[in-house]
Amino acid sequence: VSTPNGGGTGSGAIFKSSNSTSYVVTNNHVIEAAANNTGNIKVELDDGDSYIATIVGRDPNYDLAVLKINKGDLPTIDIGDSLSIKIGDQVIAFGSPLGLDHTVTSGIVSSVNRPVVTGDGITSTESYVDAIQTDASINPGNSGGPLTDSLGRMVGINVATATLGSLTGQSGSIGLGFAIPINQALRIMNEIIDTGKATRPVLGVYFDNSFTTGSGAKISSLVPGDAAQRAGIPAGAVITSIEGVRIADYLSAIVRIRSYAPGDEVTITVTMPSGASRDFTLKLGSALSE
Repeated sequence: VSTPNGGGTGSGAIFKSSNSTSYVVTNNHVIEAAANNTGNIKVELDDGDSYIATIVGRDPNYDLAVLKINKGDLPTIDIGDSLSIKIGDQVIAFGSPLGLDHTVTSGIVSSVNRPVVTGDGITSTESYVDAIQTDASINPGNSGGPLTDSLGRMVGINVATATLGSLTGQSGSIGLGFAIPINQALRIMNEIIDTGKATRPVLGVYFDNSFTTGSGAKISSLVPGDAAQRAGIPAGAVITSIEGVRIADYLSAIVRIRSYAPGDEVTITVTMPSGASRDFTLKLGSALSE
């Protein structure tokens, strides 16, 4: 990626190809600078050939972007099932860490359903990811590359790594890497190709981000007519689990809701203002992603 203010590199995977064009998935943060500053994006294939890419669409909410190049009949990556992976499964991360192309690293699935927020909301858009955690070495430049199972099927898209930089002044992989589950990403990737846009699920609540008196996500107010209000969830209730997954705070609630698709039916457990626990089953609404 090159812009008037500089440039950078990332990784990606070809997931669709016709006789004239091919589609590449990567992270939004990899190409965001080019989109915002009328920059250029170049895709270099495994054989070294390079092609100018155009942005088909991007979804900052999920940190995903789809690019198109005018080169057809390219091999595409096999798509796996992120719902079937288990903690301890072998995985491989592909990409170009620090610009070192043709790099693969291996590890295991360390955790699933890990709430991760990327971006600072100032220089880059905040994204909420219900992530796969892995100890496969992921470094800057791996972003957007595939995380595959042992058979080479893409089960995730590398999105972030945790470092000790804030503590030691050093950065690099410490065995804490994160990937967007492919089952979540694929819906968005296909929507972008079909329409140029993507949708996100909507619960219809505002959270109290100052709530610290207990575990859970406290609802400060409701959006009139949206899913939560229609189901009868009151303001002041605290969400404690979504489909049986414990909710620790408002960030994990946002991430968990966004792991579903618009129209999905979910069961939400809340602690009512009276102190009683109650389950609500509702159908999530839909909104266009920014």
